[in-house]
Amino acid sequence: MSVWQGRSKRKSTGSRLKHRRSKKKFELGGEHKETKIGVRKTTIANVRGGNQKMRLTVAEFANVRDPKEGLCKKVKITGVSQNPANPHYVRRNIITKGAIIETEAGTARVLSKPGQDGNINAVLV
Repeated sequence: MSVWQGRSKRKSTGSRLKHRRSKKKFELGGEHKETKIGVRKTTIANVRGGNQKMRLTVAEFANVRDPKEGLCKKVKITGVSQNPANPHYVRRNIITKGAIIETEAGTARVLSKPGQDGNINAVLV
């Protein structure tokens, strides 16, 4: 399932736009990858311009920064306690940017996009 990321169907005034051409392949967006908790698994996606993105599908560890000490540690993830992207993601333990995760070091907020960056960076709350 791809998402078309072309122009909107409406103008800024609210009136409808008349499209002058059909949808193009380069306007398609990639599929959303839901990062879960478990043994690390990644996939590589080829993107526009010949570049590649590392998509993290399953993660076990996170790079957690402690703001008081100023140090960053690799810590094991135990679960997801909050996810503003979707309340059902908490039940399914899906990690996205902004999610509050439970780690061995304490609760932390995810700062990176694991479906695009290939790693999980977080800061202790």
